[in-house]
Amino acid sequence: MTDGPNRPWGRYEVLQDLPTHKVKAIWVDPGKRLSYQRHKHRSEHWYIVYGTAEVVLNDVSSILQSGDTVTVQANELHRIGNVGKVPMCFIEVQTGTYFGEDDIERIQDDYGRDEDQK
Repeated sequence: MTDGPNRPWGRYEVLQDLPTHKVKAIWVDPGKRLSYQRHKHRSEHWYIVYGTAEVVLNDVSSILQSGDTVTVQANELHRIGNVGKVPMCFIEVQTGTYFGEDDIERIQDDYGRDEDQK
């Protein structure tokens, strides 16, 4: 297992990193959300472990609770945030051909990271 760096929205830990897939545990602080983004080379499957998540997939918003899942296909716009009062945790399973952090195209970001992306 590999700890990832802290992010302005929380933190993540890499549980498995293999050529065929990558698995992360991701914790999102209350009131925070990840950037609205897409990936060219990977799909993601999210399993909400605990907390209340707001998921936006191609401009459609939904609220997810513990035990709920969502699949994000490559090139789909997506975002997840914590709309609860306690930390929210989800497991992310990435599949595809490339799992690097530079396969993030940020469309909107609450923390000014849009400029870091092409």
